[in-house]
Amino acid sequence: MRLGTAPTSRPTWWIKRAADLVLAALALVVLSPVIGLCALAVLVESGRPLFFRQVRVGMDDRTFVLYKIRSVRQSGEDDSQVKWSVEGDSRVGPVGRFLRRTSLDELPQLWNILRGDMCVVGPRPERPGFVREFSAIHELYWARHRVPTGLTGLAQVHGLRGDTSIADRSRYDNYYIANWSLWLDLRILLMTAGELCCRRNR
Repeated sequence: MRLGTAPTSRPTWWIKRAADLVLAALALVVLSPVIGLCALAVLVESGRPLFFRQVRVGMDDRTFVLYKIRSVRQSGEDDSQVKWSVEGDSRVGPVGRFLRRTSLDELPQLWNILRGDMCVVGPRPERPGFVREFSAIHELYWARHRVPTGLTGLAQVHGLRGDTSIADRSRYDNYYIANWSLWLDLRILLMTAGELCCRRNR
């Protein structure tokens, strides 16, 4: 959808950015013990490194380094930029599965939000190789990069995580951009909280 005004040029976008900074800073302070315990569990299960860094594509196709708690065992050559991790991946141990199921492995991305690489809510960032591949196959996949990427998003709260339809993700992400508002962000945050609670209770 062609936009009359880009969301990032609206005055309310600055409110979103200010809220992101406050939320990310508070969450890092409050959740730092949790991040530390998760890192310790990774160390016990499979050693170092504790954190995982990967190049992702953000707004306007600019790349940045995304941070996560490592959930995949190291196995020699790093093929994470070109290999898609799916459910049942033998490289993921019990700790890694727990971190992924609870999304605790995503917590270091709060630092990416503070740096301005990401927002709390937005399209999920993807690796450069997959961005090129998906853009060649799926119409308007490139349009997801009109706004900063996010820790959570409209596609994710509708179950489009992991090995799911790229075309559906693209449609949800572009709908989010075309209809962005602070109220939509709040709704997505509430849906994310509900989804996390349901996942923990399974």
